[in-house]
Amino acid sequence: MQAIYSIIDTLLPFQWLEPQFMKNAFLAVLAACPLFGILGTIVVSNKMVFFSDAIGHSALTGIALGVIFGIHNVTVSMIVFSVLLGFIIISVKIKGKTSADTIIGVFSSTSVALGIVLLSATGNFSKYQKYLIGDILSIQPSEILLLAGAVILLMVVWIFFFNKMLLTNIHSNFAKSRCINTFLMEQIFALITAVIVTISIRWTGLLVINSLLVLPAAASRLVSSNSRQYTFISLLISLFSGIAGLSLSYYIGSASGATIVIINAVLFVICFFASILRRN
Repeated sequence: MQAIYSIIDTLLPFQWLEPQFMKNAFLAVLAACPLFGILGTIVVSNKMVFFSDAIGHSALTGIALGVIFGIHNVTVSMIVFSVLLGFIIISVKIKGKTSADTIIGVFSSTSVALGIVLLSATGNFSKYQKYLIGDILSIQPSEILLLAGAVILLMVVWIFFFNKMLLTNIHSNFAKSRCINTFLMEQIFALITAVIVTISIRWTGLLVINSLLVLPAAASRLVSSNSRQYTFISLLISLFSGIAGLSLSYYIGSASGATIVIINAVLFVICFFASILRRN
């Protein structure tokens, strides 16, 4: 890591990047923001904004189950529970007759309540409150590698399944007529969302993780004219917001995750007015 730190000092000689913990946070942003920007386009296009929110809220239950079963690394229990919850939500959505937002709302509220009950009953709620707002400044090099691994996983899924997932999102019946297993595509979406959201929550915070996914993609959708632009602009917005928010939080002493969301929101407003001006 020292070699990487030296490169950062040489290429980016800014005051906010001088502390080592800020360098780690910066590297985490470089890994996480492309994840949010790219995955967010699928979330928004698939009209599954509340799905990623439900996965984020389920982290509390994952933590609680990890504590109960004596799992030292609660990230493991969070991922397992989130993947299971995602599988159940998608299965019920496809096979049931209830609307998707209702199904997601039921599972989201239940998982939050269950997590709070289990953590408070075991006396561990205050210990894990940090997951609500996150702390990217505490990230370690080994955890940055975990985020880098998630980037590789997303790229593999993107390369092999993007077109099928896009067609499934646009028109599932037409996708079925083209011999695409829509159930599998939606489950892959659920799996990748669950994994990325869960491993990011500790540093971004449960309360803002969904905003980090949705805002860049929502802003990009306002000003893009095709799927390639949509993905590229979303990635740029997410990356710019991450770096700008991290540096701003250093100077004003605010929570990094929430500050990044504010920058994202400002860019969304700019894109909104830009889209109006373009139409006129």
